Amino acid sequence: SFPHVAHLHSNSLSFSFDFFHCVFGDEQHLSTQMPYVKFILPTAPTQPVTMNMGMPMPSWYDIVGLDERSNEKCAGIEESRKTLVSILAKEHETTKLPYSRMALAGFSQGGALSIFTGMQMEKVDQKLAGILVMSGYLAGFGQFKITPGLEDTPVLHCHGMSDPMVPFGMAEKSRDKAIEKGATDYKLEGYAGLQHSVCPQEIADAAQFLSRILPPDDSCKIQLKDPSEMSVKELKEAIRKAGLGSKAVGLMEKAEFVKLVKDHREGKC
Repeated sequence: SFPHVAHLHSNSLSFSFDFFHCVFGDEQHLSTQMPYVKFILPTAPTQPVTMNMGMPMPSWYDIVGLDERSNEKCAGIEESRKTLVSILAKEHETTKLPYSRMALAGFSQGGALSIFTGMQMEKVDQKLAGILVMSGYLAGFGQFKITPGLEDTPVLHCHGMSDPMVPFGMAEKSRDKAIEKGATDYKLEGYAGLQHSVCPQEIADAAQFLSRILPPDDSCKIQLKDPSEMSVKELKEAIRKAGLGSKAVGLMEKAEFVKLVKDHREGKC
């Protein structure tokens, strides 16, 4: 959940769950800088992973190894791509927000899935505003094909130059492979001494990139439903998504739920 989602949204931004966990920690970081953006944090399914001795763990696809040959197939990545596509499609269908006002971002495996999904949207009119990758790589490149018309989708790939898990050389090869496949706006930024983590400069670069590809745009504002017109079920769902569960403890009447949602949207809680 994201605690400071604005009342009017002109953008949607889908992150893998591990992105915020590993990168920003405090989820309010970006919401404060970009209050007009709706953040969606999907969580990877739990499944057996070969590199984890076959034991189940949250993972978007199976990881056999981190060398080029192991990354050719990535069993399960196509199913996860479809999951992200369905999330974006639902956002588009329910809010009428154009895909050009949506972006994907992820850390490590989430970043790999972001590239794999964002550059392979099914139609040119589904071209995203951009893709942010942090400590990620181009997975499943044996089946990766950029959809015609999406070659110039902006990609910022941030990567630690001392990363022992996903070596910087792999990030360079990912960039080169993407360009070889047709990408024309793929920027790789390296950070000296940084391992499989983040640093203040990287976070600043990421925020600047997101602000550039998703600037405020009043023409795309989406009016949220008035809380007084929402059912109790809708109110409870809004409260859950806003991370207000603790503030809703003890509330019984619909009017109380309405007030809580209104106060949240007005920044009073």
